[in-house]
Amino acid sequence: MKSESMEALALAGGTTVVAAMATDAWPTAREGTVRLFACRGQAGSAQVEARLDDNAALVGRSADTDRARAALAPGWQLELESLLTDHPDLVDELRVLIERVKPALSQAQQTWVQTGIAKDNALLAQSQNGNVVVYEAGADRPRGTTGRGQ
Repeated sequence: MKSESMEALALAGGTTVVAAMATDAWPTAREGTVRLFACRGQAGSAQVEARLDDNAALVGRSADTDRARAALAPGWQLELESLLTDHPDLVDELRVLIERVKPALSQAQQTWVQTGIAKDNALLAQSQNGNVVVYEAGADRPRGTTGRGQ
């Protein structure tokens, strides 16, 4: 069974790979992603390479690259979740790839979106870049205070 941390890592990985498409960071992201999926064998690796190249070409020719990336990111998140579920030993390698690619992205591409849904009287606490925001089901605004390090 997948852990929440594995899902979060797959989200970060998928977002990073797609953010690198059609940028100077692409060769590093492409090479690292292909290497991650190489454990599935040559056929799997070739399929991943073809999909990466097709997706990067789509982003490159898109009039709205942000929209194209947003549409592609969930697919790569699912691919990475599946890979990590089958090969949990690749968690550290994916973390290294994210850390190698992220600094090469422009500041705008280093912006991450985090979505959380609280329902059925649940309480949801999220942290991004050190900020904690608490939402309650049905609440229109965060509850409590927010701020770095809270």
